[in-house]
Amino acid sequence: MDNDSYKYYGDIINMPRRISNIHAPMNIINRAAQFAPFSALPGHNDAVKETERLTETYHSLDEEEKERINDILQHILCNIDNMNNIYVKYFIEDEKKSGGRFVKLTGSVKKIDTYNRLIIINNTKIHIDDIVDISILEE
Repeated sequence: MDNDSYKYYGDIINMPRRISNIHAPMNIINRAAQFAPFSALPGHNDAVKETERLTETYHSLDEEEKERINDILQHILCNIDNMNNIYVKYFIEDEKKSGGRFVKLTGSVKKIDTYNRLIIINNTKIHIDDIVDISILEE
């Protein structure tokens, strides 16, 4: 030890450590927890990741595209038992921010619900108004 330590702490440096008669010694896990890292801003990292996440914007279809999709859906509806393989691209709105994402799906049509405007492909329900592209694939 250097002389400065004795100068300032010389009266307590060689004293025995005091052990409490009232409190039990802290176990090593709780003692280590005192020095564990913590998050000063809980949720901040999640908020930053959410801001970084990109979404796409939906552009509404023109009348010609809507008519083409409608014609294909009518054909599928009339021949639903023979529709084993179709391709659909549709838009899903994001729940947390503006925009969303486009999803592509290939499969067989189980049902077209004209009342609720849904098409069911491989047990996935797709709202007909969200479809941006559809085609019947050759077997």
